Amino acid sequence: MNMNYQNQFTIAIALIIILSNINIAPAQNWPQWRGPLSTGAAPAGNPPIEWSEQQNVRWKVPIPGTGYSTPIIWDNTIFITAAIAPKSDESSSGNPDSIRRRGRRPVPEIPVKFIVIAVDRTNGEILWERLAREEIPHEGQHPTTTWATGSPVTDGKYLFAYFGSRGLYCYDLKGTLLWEKDFGDLRINSTHGEGATPALYKDRLIVNWDHEDQSFITVLDAATGKEIWKKNRDEVTTWMTPLIVEVDGKDQVITSGTNRIITYNLANGNILWEDNGLTANVIPCPVESDGVVYLTSGHRGSALRAIRLSGASGNISGSPAILWSYNQDTPYVPSPLLHGGLLYFMKSNQGILTCIDIATGKPHYARQRLEGIRSLYASPVGVQDRVYILSREGVMMVLRHGSKFDVLATNTLDDNFDASPVIVGDEMYLRGHEYLYCIARQ
Repeated sequence: MNMNYQNQFTIAIALIIILSNINIAPAQNWPQWRGPLSTGAAPAGNPPIEWSEQQNVRWKVPIPGTGYSTPIIWDNTIFITAAIAPKSDESSSGNPDSIRRRGRRPVPEIPVKFIVIAVDRTNGEILWERLAREEIPHEGQHPTTTWATGSPVTDGKYLFAYFGSRGLYCYDLKGTLLWEKDFGDLRINSTHGEGATPALYKDRLIVNWDHEDQSFITVLDAATGKEIWKKNRDEVTTWMTPLIVEVDGKDQVITSGTNRIITYNLANGNILWEDNGLTANVIPCPVESDGVVYLTSGHRGSALRAIRLSGASGNISGSPAILWSYNQDTPYVPSPLLHGGLLYFMKSNQGILTCIDIATGKPHYARQRLEGIRSLYASPVGVQDRVYILSREGVMMVLRHGSKFDVLATNTLDDNFDASPVIVGDEMYLRGHEYLYCIARQ
């Protein structure tokens, strides 16, 4: 082989390997709260079907503070946000000497510590802990939430920890603070508490700031925190995370809302298309497959809409871009799972499941009661031929993925859960109110 040609061939192979690694790296991790595909599905893996406190728990460790934010994983590190609040604030009864009230929600009198934690995936050891901010929150929150509910996000280079009114923090993966940004104070509807998560796409970080004052969406340079654009929104409080999808050569930022569904051009913030809004208190995140986005919410009503992205422009209300709607039994807090052509979602926050064929908009089964699951905030996840659904009370049901309802196992742990499950390889990670679990075959 000619030496010059051999060198060129070697370089070409190296470039292919590098590019391949860039493409598959997110799939080998769980870089954001709905996973590498933004659908709740893991692209590969084989976690256990059965476990208990005595079976298939590789490790179980206490986590400082409280938080319902879902952990994320990059390589061998788990990243978690948490808040260390006054003990009286963590109590359901409260202590009148240390808590005052604004409206119906408690506010601590002493500062809350907002922290970021890195955990060794192999053994649960805490690698480092960083104090992002310490301050007294400006308003209260719902008794069933925490001061750390928005999940972190990473691209393997930067780690973004978001505490809403307490700011956005960019670290490297060793815990060095690179930059921070304060957007002001959110005024949340009925002081329900904060919980939105930013979206990271390529070198852009998207923050949606919907509340009871002037709402906006902004796009930042991920490396520096510099604002690229910012657009005001005529929207009330939402807790959803934007979804970014490339369509017709443009990166679209898709946002749900009570007033409007709006999609922006990621490059400049111009509105590409919009539609009528969903229900009150929009929380579930949009999911997408093959150029169709599925948007849903379920407080004081039910709404689920399938919208074809290619060719959508302007006001699409009543247009052929809306492929189908299914306006019953939709979720309030949990986001849907999109897995293998099927859309799984809960009714409100209850253990009642619907499974829809996304090609037709017709249910394979609907209003299926999950015995043993009373309520849930965690979003379902899927991998291979399985769907995992976790209740607030620590019961997780494992279903066979498919058009027929089939229970494979029901498992129980001694903790309460509101963060969503995480699947990486053959392991599942569950963040409870007190403990972080690694579920794996033993």
